[in-house]
Amino acid sequence: MPNHIHALISFSNSGKNINRIVGNGKRFMAYDLIQKLKNTGNEIILQQLSDAVNASDKKRGKLHEVFEPSIDIKECFTEKFIIQKLNYIHFNPCTDKWNLSDCPENYMHSSAKYYDTGVQGIYLIDNIMKMLDIDLSKKY
Repeated sequence: MPNHIHALISFSNSGKNINRIVGNGKRFMAYDLIQKLKNTGNEIILQQLSDAVNASDKKRGKLHEVFEPSIDIKECFTEKFIIQKLNYIHFNPCTDKWNLSDCPENYMHSSAKYYDTGVQGIYLIDNIMKMLDIDLSKKY
């Protein structure tokens, strides 16, 4: 999505708080993004990300604000809910609001093609349905 991300994430029992795990993921993605922007000389976006840092974070040495501090977590405990969320993720880019693709399988940032054909796209996907032994063809 242009301004946010949807993901189904499965964690082993690590004893760590989910907010900490996601926060660390966002932090490392931000480092990588900033490095890529520097490598490509994209000074305009780097300046925008720098301007977004609030005063107290600047005092602590923060240089860029890549992600919003918030996160909307939905814990998925049932097959029905997991399938509902996966379908939402796959069809969201095709809605009138975004109109990023004519079908989920054609959206390059989606896992829909992988779930439909088994062919990996630009992101490596682990099949959540196989991991949890869920039959995706079930209709709820």
